[in-house]
Amino acid sequence: MTTEINPVALSVFIFFFVLVTVMGFVAARWRRPETLAHIDEWGLGGRSFGTWITWFLVGGDFYTAYTVIAVPALVYVVGAYGFFALPYTIIVYPFVFLVMPVLWRRARDRGYVTAGDVVHGQYGSRGLELAVAATGVIATMPYIALQLVGMTAALKALGLTGEIPLSIAFIILAVYTYSAGLRAPALIAFVKDIMIYIVVIAAVALIPSKLGGYANVFASAEAAFAAKGSGNILLGGNQYVAYASLALGSALAAFMYPHTLTGIFASSGARTIRKNAVLLPAYTLLLGLLALLGYMGHAAGLKLDSPNDVVPALFQTLFPSWFAGFAFAAIAIGALVPAAVMSIGAANLFTRNFWKAYVNPAVTDAGEAQVAKVTSLVVKVGALLVILFLPTQFALDLQLLGGIWILQTLPALVFGLYTRWFQAPALLVGWFVGFFGGTYLVWDAGWKPLHLVSLGGTSFTVYTGLLALAANIAIACLVNVALRTGRPATA
Repeated sequence: MTTEINPVALSVFIFFFVLVTVMGFVAARWRRPETLAHIDEWGLGGRSFGTWITWFLVGGDFYTAYTVIAVPALVYVVGAYGFFALPYTIIVYPFVFLVMPVLWRRARDRGYVTAGDVVHGQYGSRGLELAVAATGVIATMPYIALQLVGMTAALKALGLTGEIPLSIAFIILAVYTYSAGLRAPALIAFVKDIMIYIVVIAAVALIPSKLGGYANVFASAEAAFAAKGSGNILLGGNQYVAYASLALGSALAAFMYPHTLTGIFASSGARTIRKNAVLLPAYTLLLGLLALLGYMGHAAGLKLDSPNDVVPALFQTLFPSWFAGFAFAAIAIGALVPAAVMSIGAANLFTRNFWKAYVNPAVTDAGEAQVAKVTSLVVKVGALLVILFLPTQFALDLQLLGGIWILQTLPALVFGLYTRWFQAPALLVGWFVGFFGGTYLVWDAGWKPLHLVSLGGTSFTVYTGLLALAANIAIACLVNVALRTGRPATA
């Protein structure tokens, strides 16, 4: 992949980047409320987004630069194993259909803005609330970093290397998120999703014809995997459990993140959420097509410095400059939309579940909104630190690491929607074991999200997040039984 500046590609990129920047600032006047100095308006868009806005918003922050860059990169390196992201986005929507309307109704009826609010309302425990909120903020850092990794790949293909281009994009994102709140990424998501669809459809329709058809694409990928002695276009027998556990764990974690919950809480009703659970699988088709670009990278004979370059290199090599610029703009915008929502979701958590809970319980509505705005800026800085200091080989590992952490909030957030059996101390102990036990297993495996398990003489690899969640739930149940057994009888 060349890194020289192409004036045509760069001009097209700048045009679309400026377009969405203008839209970001205009968004403050779109569906304008009486005031944005309220966290419901700044952080949740007034809880008024209908089916189509929610569809684009949730799709915009769920299918991100991770989708465009990291999934094809993983498929390029390991083959069929990288397709685990496809079944996980199928598994997640029944969960959304059944659970999220219940959660939305609880939040709407009681004025909750974050997962921490819901947990505190259910259990009355500041400790459990803080654990859930802190986990959400920490898990969001690597996810935002993932978007910046995707943007860096697009900028690199344009010949824009170094820290200055990324810093400029970062500053623009920070300013319009600060001014318009959730309305900015909601409006930009319309343009972003349309651009991504155009890019992917063009890629899967035209690239194979330039590479001798899909038969040659698969044959070239198989030959490349055989030559290096790893990877395959079909799953190996030792990959089934890892593949299935990654899919299940990722599905359970997906809507525990602050940004996806923000999209849910911003919806206008439970019916809107159910409609989106039916409509969003259209993005799963998009994801499967995107993953195929990893195989196409082998058929094109690309010479890459990093697997993350496979998608930019394909467009740079096989398409005219103007369309390459359009594709790189789509990738960059695909990073801005989710990064904005993620920073807002994390800022809402800090404001409601730390600042208001511990620092200034009497903070006004306007004060809450101001704290959230400032925090959203700080969160983005934290994401940059994640890029600099976390030792990961693939951008995908960043998201999976965050997934291990956020998955540990599921028992506290979801169980309380259906049963009052669990007590806060038991859930807090379970969270502690899952969070820190999962982190240790990832560290012990060299910062990889998979762990080798031996059972009855058989060894298999399992997603660490799922192991940590199982330990979390088991410990919570045991502690809860002990608490109930030890409770003195009442007259």
